[in-house]
Amino acid sequence: MAQSEQRSEPNLGELLGGRSAGVDATVPVIAFVAGLTIAQAAGSASPVGWASGGALVAALVLAGLRTAQGRAPRAVAVGLLGVAVAAVIALYTGRAVDFFLVQIVANAASAMAWAVSIVVRWPLLGIMVGAALGQRTRWRRDPDLVRGYQRASWVWVAQYVMRLAVFLPLYLADAAVALGVARLLLTWPLVALCVALSWPLVRSALPPGHPGLRHPAEHPTPPG
Repeated sequence: MAQSEQRSEPNLGELLGGRSAGVDATVPVIAFVAGLTIAQAAGSASPVGWASGGALVAALVLAGLRTAQGRAPRAVAVGLLGVAVAAVIALYTGRAVDFFLVQIVANAASAMAWAVSIVVRWPLLGIMVGAALGQRTRWRRDPDLVRGYQRASWVWVAQYVMRLAVFLPLYLADAAVALGVARLLLTWPLVALCVALSWPLVRSALPPGHPGLRHPAEHPTPPG
């Protein structure tokens, strides 16, 4: 019975964006680092311009592909806008390392937001999974599920803190290529690890016989 319940659980990776989200986050970075490296090796007077242009072209190609695949226009626009803003900042300052400034700020803000959401008992993992499953906030009426989402959300806080611990020293050292490589290594692989750890942590808070993520138990809303 427990095994059949576990098999019926949704795939958290798919609910949280799937592999395509990881690809979309890394391809423009690969294009930026490749463009920067090639331009610097060729002695270009504007390596940041070539790198930013490569990232924008890659983002535009991905946007067209995702649109053709039927992805929501808003999601496509947000991804494209993120790359465009990063490129504009780098072009404005003339510093290749500033292409990653948006990502650094976003990680700091995300770490704080996830931590606060846990403290106020509205863990962001629960909000995201609940929205993906069409439950809205019904999961909050299940204290066991809330507790599970809280436990698992700490993993996501840790990933943002880990990135900051690596990104900030490289940013301050003006090591753009190394920062780009770190960005690649700590994006999709780290997210995949968080996804893999999330379900066991959620499950550890659920009592035997709990119906699982798809069917929150009808309990009074937890305080707070």
